Amino acid sequence: MKIQLTSGTTVLTGTLLDNPTVRDFVALLPLTLKLTDYAETEKISDLPRKLTTSAAPAASTPAAGAITYYAPWGNLALFYKPFARSHGLIQLGSIDTDIELLARSGSLDVKVELINK
Repeated sequence: MKIQLTSGTTVLTGTLLDNPTVRDFVALLPLTLKLTDYAETEKISDLPRKLTTSAAPAASTPAAGAITYYAPWGNLALFYKPFARSHGLIQLGSIDTDIELLARSGSLDVKVELINK
């Protein structure tokens, strides 16, 4: 599955995995989110509700470009820098295009939508 993240005139595309958490996330789309910077490593945003964690691994190690769900807080996390293995972090997919937009300081308003299944 492919998603598109649009902020102003900038468009990022990503490829999602196929697992229960991803399918639950896709059911929420399209979404408009305010992404805020967290730890100078990732952009995060609360989701309208918590996602299922059925069959999800206990932890994951995000690379730059990772699209993840942090189950303890119930938020989407888009990494622009790699980070240490984190308990409760579920890999949803990865961004296929340049992630420079995410590394910019400040918050971003982003529309997230499914572009193909």
